[in-house]
Order: sequence, then structure tokens, then C-alpha cells
Amino acid sequence: MEGLETLKKWIDESNNIVFFGGAGVSTESGIPDFRSVDGLYHQKYDYPPETILSHTFFMRKTSEFYKFYADKLLLEGAKPNAAHLKLAEWEEKGKLKAVITQNIDGLHQMAGSKEVLELHGSVQRNYCMKCHKFFDFSDVKSKVEEAKALDPKSPDYMVPKCECGGTIKPDVVLYEEGLDNTVLTKSVNYIANADILIIGGTSLVVYPAAGLIDYYRGKKLVLVNLSATPQDRRADLVIHGKIGEVFSQL
Repeated sequence: MEGLETLKKWIDESNNIVFFGGAGVSTESGIPDFRSVDGLYHQKYDYPPETILSHTFFMRKTSEFYKFYADKLLLEGAKPNAAHLKLAEWEEKGKLKAVITQNIDGLHQMAGSKEVLELHGSVQRNYCMKCHKFFDFSDVKSKVEEAKALDPKSPDYMVPKCECGGTIKPDVVLYEEGLDNTVLTKSVNYIANADILIIGGTSLVVYPAAGLIDYYRGKKLVLVNLSATPQDRRADLVIHGKIGEVFSQL
């Protein structure tokens, strides 16, 4: 694969790598992305996914939100792929400083990565909007199943509830919600000080996350993606291919 030997050499010589990844990192683990031909944005629901995954929709039509969420985002059984595992390996060896991800599936942590900055939150964390009690993935999964037994016409149908009666909300950044400033600041600092910035599995069209590339000051910007991105011309090295397959050869 063209560019692979160059990337291998750069990685061997560096102890200050930062990785920034998107949906394409997890598709090889069976997690659907949003913008590919088979992605969530190209499937038909009563409402467009962009509308369903908004703060306003969550507050006004919580039952409809959880129907979609349980079907498409509350997925069990996904396992880390070669990309997740390689990144965790590099971190353990002291080569990789941080993983910055747009994904909400928690697969980087499952693979063993420690310094993971989740720009869009995680389905692994959930909180009661009333008493702020924490619920993990399995708690919410079971509570959604309980609520599924209610009358479909009930406003609480499919909606996971806390013991206090409050609605449980996933710790995921919805449309209309801002990114966490602490996570954003740390991400900017890691990118600005990186020797190598590897960007993988992202179309680089979602802002403000895609704008993080502007903070990189080095001369080893690597883009690994199945298709071309608007930023390919800025990169020092571009490799087109599935990221898991690429990383398995490094």
C-alpha cells in the first residue's frame, strides 16, 4: 500500500504521536457511520436523524428519540478492531500521547487506551436529569427494555427512568449542544504540540471538531481514510484504505 513504509518510518522515529479519529474507525467493528452510502443519514425514519439527534427533539419527543437511539446507537457486542488495538499498543509503548475521537462507542477504552478525549461524549455514560445519578451502558439498555413494555402511546414509552422519576439522558453531545470546553482545550494542546498528527476514518466536514486540524504546527500530517477528504491537499501523507486494514500492517 502506497505510503505505508513512510508512515512506518515516521512512527518508529516518534514518541509524540496524536491520533484524531471519526466514524470510520468504528465501522470495521460493526458500528454504523452517519454519512456513508449505508450510513444513518441515508436511512428512512419518521424524522431525519439530524433532527432526532438534537437537543430540542430530545426534550420535546423523548420517546421518539429513544426509539431511534436504542435501535441505532445503543448497540451491544461491538469489539475493538485492529485500529483501536494498535493505538492502545502505541500508547503503552510511550509513542502515542492521546486519542481524540468523535465516536461515542467507548471502543478505544475497551482496547486499552487511557488518554481518550471524547469530543461528542459516550453512550457508556448516562445521567438522570433530575438527581444526576450515573448509569452505565447496561443500566440504560435494561431500563429502555423495561420502558418498551409500556403502552406505545405513553410519553414514557422507550424512555429510561431513574428511581427518582427523572429521565435518563446519555452523556452524548447532541446537535444544538456545545462541546465540552475542557475536552476541547486538551485536544487543541495535544494537537498543537504533536510531532505526528494522524487523522483517520473521518470526512473532516463536521465542525468544530474538523477545525482542530488547524492547530497542528508540525510537518507530518497523515490522513488515513477510505475516500478523499477536503483536507487531503494539506496532508504530508495520504493513505486511502480502511483504517483497520492499514493499521494492522504497521
